[in-house]
Amino acid sequence: MEKIVERLMYASRWLMAPIYLGLSLVLMALGIKFFQEVWHVFSEVWVMKEADLILIILSMIDITLVGGLIIMVMLSGYENFVSRLDISDSDEKLGWLGKVDSGSLKNKVAASIVAISSIHLLKVFMDTPNIPNDKIMWYLLIHITFVLSAFAMGYLDKLTKDKSAG
Repeated sequence: MEKIVERLMYASRWLMAPIYLGLSLVLMALGIKFFQEVWHVFSEVWVMKEADLILIILSMIDITLVGGLIIMVMLSGYENFVSRLDISDSDEKLGWLGKVDSGSLKNKVAASIVAISSIHLLKVFMDTPNIPNDKIMWYLLIHITFVLSAFAMGYLDKLTKDKSAG
């Protein structure tokens, strides 16, 4: 009975596969939004203020960072929790694929969130005349929370690895 339960629990990891596949659909939606922004920039570039252009470009960088985060979570999550990807070495295999464990994935996600938050905060600072001071303070506090959380997670991960190595 114990073996059956263990095999069933182990096989249940495949329930995550459709979720990781669903992330590729989200990535497609993000790509559509990105090219909608590209179209907007090129159709308005001659009449757009420089600050507005920079804000749109920062939004596009934001979208790009989120896209990279989705790919990282999708591929390494699948490899860590479902099954190895059968990609031959002759294909364009990503260098980090198969090397990101769940702990380092968590740290990479935290670092990506800090980067995305930084870009968002830069957009807020560029638009300060239109944003109330109390909102700016909240944006800043949330960003600092992300930075401190990412630092704490990285530090705890380092402590854990040092103790297991020593």
